[in-house]
Amino acid sequence: MTSNTAPESRQLLELAIAVLDDAKGDNIQVIDLTDRSSFADYMIVVSGHSTRQVKAMADRLVQRAKAAGFSPLGVEGDREAEWVLVDLADIVVHVMLPQTRAFYNLEKLWSTPPASRSTSAQA
Repeated sequence: MTSNTAPESRQLLELAIAVLDDAKGDNIQVIDLTDRSSFADYMIVVSGHSTRQVKAMADRLVQRAKAAGFSPLGVEGDREAEWVLVDLADIVVHVMLPQTRAFYNLEKLWSTPPASRSTSAQA
């Protein structure tokens, strides 16, 4: 974690990881976005075994975040529950079925290092 991340972001990140782990989420991956984006500090990608588990993990995360004083900005996809996105402002959480996660492969998409500013300026 970088030093320019707010303590609230780190606290929320730890809470989200604990909730997802407690809910038996599989393969929890944290992607640090602090030097890559302005929309969030971290992205979490986690798998659930069924649509019921995916929805339950997202619901539990929203409940625990609210109880800790963090107001989620939104939840998308909870009706179908193949991929539920929970927007916690500084943390964006993707709770997905394994086949959906493999298809979209967000980890690979975000694993490419950002282009340096000097390289972009030269192009």
